[in-house]
Formats: sequence, C-alpha cells, structure tokens
Amino acid sequence: MDLRLEGKTAFVSGSTGGIGYAVASALTGEGAAVVVNGRDTGRVQDAVNRLRSAHPGSKPSGLVADFGDAEAVERLLEDLGQVDVLVNNVGLFGLADFDDVDDDTWQRYFDVNVMSGVRLSRRLMGGMLERGWGRVVFISSESGVNVPVDMVHYGTTKAAMLAVANGLAKRTRGTGVTVNSVLGGPTYSDGVAAAVESIATAQSAPLDAVRDAIIGQNRTTLLKRFIEPSELANLVAYLASPRSSATNGAALRADGGVLTTVL
Repeated sequence: MDLRLEGKTAFVSGSTGGIGYAVASALTGEGAAVVVNGRDTGRVQDAVNRLRSAHPGSKPSGLVADFGDAEAVERLLEDLGQVDVLVNNVGLFGLADFDDVDDDTWQRYFDVNVMSGVRLSRRLMGGMLERGWGRVVFISSESGVNVPVDMVHYGTTKAAMLAVANGLAKRTRGTGVTVNSVLGGPTYSDGVAAAVESIATAQSAPLDAVRDAIIGQNRTTLLKRFIEPSELANLVAYLASPRSSATNGAALRADGGVLTTVL
C-alpha cells in the first residue's frame, strides 16, 4: 500500500536504535524526509548513514539533543523547522522498586517521557493546524494502562502520555491534523536484546531459551513472543500517513494481546 508520504517531513525523537529507528526506517521507505534524533553525535550520524544505505535515494538528516534538557530541546527546535509528521518516541525505561525511585529519577522520567512530547507538540502543532494537515503520534505502552508494580514510575509517565495525546487531539477538530497514540507491548528493542543477552551469558544458557523463558512469564500475551520493532513501526507509519485520516484521538494497540480488556 502506498502510504502517500512522498514530500512529507517527519521528526522521530529518540531514533538512533530500537523502535525509534524502526519507525524512521519505515517512514523513510515510504518516501518521507526523516530527521532522526539521539543524544550522541556519532550514533545520530550512524543512524542517518544506515537509513541512506537501506533506502537509496533518501535524504534523512539528524539532530542531537538530550530530551531531559529543556535548553537542548529548544536548540533542536530552532534547527528543526517545519515538520508534517511528529513521532514522540523518546523515552526512559527501567525496572525499580517503588521505594527506591527518588524524586530526581521521577523528574527525569517525566522530563524525557512526557515533557519531550509536550515541548515538541507545543512548538510544531501550530504550524500543522495553520497548514491544515499534520500527524502527531505518541509511542506509549501497555504499561500506561496496566501499570507494572516494578515500574510504577515508567507506567505513570506512559499513562500521562496518553492523557496529553487525548487532550491535543481535541485541538484538531475540523482540521486535517490528527493525534494518536500507540500502545506497544513487550518489544525486542536494542535495550531488551542487550539485557536478554546479558542474562544468557551470566547463566551460560542459549539465547533463544532465555528469551522464550522471559516472554513465557507473561501470562496474557497472545503473541507468545516478543514484538519486533518493525511490527510496531508498521502501525506508526500508517498513523503518520494520509491513509489514516479517520483515526484521531485514538490509542491503538500493538501489544501482542497483552492487555485483556475489550477496549
């Protein structure tokens, strides 16, 4: 299916690896001019080079910024300019007992996971509304609906992302702009892969066996395996396209059936 993204400019926060890079690659493959982002200049340039190699003729670019630093975000926005598609992907993830998460950590998670999307949307949505077309996609998580006991800080920020997206969608009434969220499930991102490999090495166990054992602990998954980043990116690419014009204010699941509610 042609997603009609030729000539569109997209910015994907936190896109040098994992889900973010998969989204950037999917959008690039559909003809969008994608701006990738990360905290490290070398990783950003590497992501740009990989996109060019994977999609000959494409013209991706990159901007460096730590989304936990408001001033760095402001500098990025000054360099970014007009975009048609904004994918709020950047995020922190980690397991921790509630009693062990101090105020500074809570603040860091809110700055990166929530305020990144707030700051980007506040600057970029106005232009979309003026031009009469645009797409904003928030990469949330099933953990924002069913908050894990060992990730209360993470789940809380993902729930907040859903609230921000829902409120912003109401600003788009009668326009060609949409705001939606994607509820990702257990995804085999770079970080998860590294953690699984570390466990396998420590246990002197086969990688596949460790990966299967970890996902097997999730009693509600219907997929019964980790989601690949590209699978989640396929949904994001659709939501970023003109094809998704009737989908607005929605939280769509790419969770492998982990959530058990009907809606």
